[in-house]
Order: sequence, then structure tokens, then C-alpha cells
Amino acid sequence: MPELPASFRAFVVDKPAGGPFSRGVREMDPRDLPPGEVTVRVEWSGVNFKDALAAREDGRVARGYPLIPGIDLAGTVVASEDDAFPVGSAVLANGYDIGVARHGGYGELARIPSAWAVPMPAGLTAKDAMEIGTAGFTAAMSVAALEDRGLEPGAGPVLVTGASGGVGSAAIAILSARGHEVWAATGKADEHDRLRDLGASGFLAREEVTGPGRPLERERWAGAVDTVGAATLPYVLRTLRIGAAVASSGNASGAELATTVFPFILRGCALLGMDSANMAIERRRALWGRLAGDLLPRGIADGITEVTLDTLEPALDAIHAGLARGRWVVRVAAPAG
Repeated sequence: MPELPASFRAFVVDKPAGGPFSRGVREMDPRDLPPGEVTVRVEWSGVNFKDALAAREDGRVARGYPLIPGIDLAGTVVASEDDAFPVGSAVLANGYDIGVARHGGYGELARIPSAWAVPMPAGLTAKDAMEIGTAGFTAAMSVAALEDRGLEPGAGPVLVTGASGGVGSAAIAILSARGHEVWAATGKADEHDRLRDLGASGFLAREEVTGPGRPLERERWAGAVDTVGAATLPYVLRTLRIGAAVASSGNASGAELATTVFPFILRGCALLGMDSANMAIERRRALWGRLAGDLLPRGIADGITEVTLDTLEPALDAIHAGLARGRWVVRVAAPAG
């Protein structure tokens, strides 16, 4: 196995037994990395809402300390015990326990089981992959699920809630590129131009998709991608067309769902849960392949904000506070050589 550096930089959250919570950049020893067959020099990671929670004492995401957050990562293999991932090959990883129960992408080195590794799809760089990231992966998973259930271009408008966020922005870009009429629900009016550039053809204000309503309202949406949760999902369900579905992937506004059975038993609607963390690896690799092709969220890189390990902390706070626009990525380490 090639010799690893004596130490590497990482953004670490920690709470020793009986001690205070802390977070920040520190030097780590490669021997502190968890077991796994593939060691990666991480070049890029992403800033996700789940990462923001992992970096908070009250976030209830981190399942042990110390922890290097970062639920997705991309870089180059520097040590391997699996011939399928030779040293020098480009890989990415997201989901499973990465960044929540084992060290993740916010370190210059990461070690993962080879059964979690995804060969970098042809045509994507490490930065490209993290510009897509877990947010784009979840958006693609949502669009694929809706289309697998029968949603077709021309069937009617598709609503995306939380449209200015990472998942929402990517979902708009993917749906539009595939010929769907896309409407964006967002409380950020200053984001309309960017979302229109991604393919949104209509907009709903936050107050139009939140608050109480009748158990069933006028049928409007042929499908929906909901990234918000408690505040918007009830509206989506009561306004879906007969036989339509909503792909649900977020709980930024809360986890409780106040609705009725009427959308399901009177309109045959479906609520499709998007669990991107636990998707089987062969399906994960196949979906990443599509993200380099027919599900590529074109234009999403135009809304990218770049940070480093040293400027990561305020970015995590911003995404937790709902101040993020589009996708944020972290330059972790420069490519070797």
C-alpha cells in the first residue's frame, strides 16, 4: 500500500465526554480513518443541509465524535485493497454512513468500503460530480421515480418546492431539459431569474403553498418534487391531479405531515419517499452514470458557490438558516501532481 502522509487537514466536529462541543479545522492522523478498502485524496465535497445539521450540537445527525462531516466526496484513489479501484483512479461516493457515522468528505483523506465507491462517470471531473453532489443525485432520483411511475413530458405542469435550494434547482434543470413544464415554489423572489434560466416557466410564492387548506383542492400538478416537508407537502398532495405522484426528499420545515387520506383514496395519488442514503450500490452507480448523460442538470454550475475548509463554517450556518442559493461546493485539496 502506498505510504500516506503523516497528517491531513480536516474540518472536525467534536464533543468529548463531559466536554464542550467544538468544530473547526484541525490536523488528523490517517490512522484515525475508519476501516475500508479504498483511501481517497478528496478534492471536492459539497455543502448539504445534512452536513449543516452534523456540524451543530443540536443537529441530531452526528452519531459519534469526533466526526469529519461531508456526506459526499470526489477525488483520486491513493491506496486500495480492491483491484476494481486501482491507485490513481477517479471515484466519488455519497450516502450510506459517510459524514454521519464515519469520517466523510471534509478531510483531505477519506477511507470508504469499496462497496460504497462509484467510479467517476466518463465526462465528469471531481468538481463536476460535487457540483451535482447529493443534491443533484436526489433530484435525479426524484425525476426518475416520477417518470418510472408514468410522468411524461406534456402531461401537465410539475411543481418543485424549495426551488432555490440545491435539490430544487437541480430538479428544475433536469425536468426542464427532459421537456416538462416546471413551476417553482420559492420564498425568494430575487431567485426568479436564475430559476428561469434553469428552466422554470412559472412561480408560486411561499404563502401560496403553505398554510391550511381544504382536504382536496383544484387538480393542478401532474407531478411534484417536494424538498421542504411539513410546510409544503400538504398543499402538494391536495392539489395533485388524479393518479399523480410527489417525490418527497426534504424536511427542512419539519418532519410532521398534516394531511388526509383523500388524495390517496379519491385521486389515487402517491407519495414517493426518496432515500438517497441507502440506495443499493449498483443502482447508485447506474444513476450516477445517467447524471453524466440524460439526467445531467444542465446549467446548475452557473449557481455554484465555492468555499474551502477554512471558510466552510459560515457556509454551513448559512445553509442551515436557509440563506443558501443553489449548490455550494468545498475545495478540499488540490489534485495530486
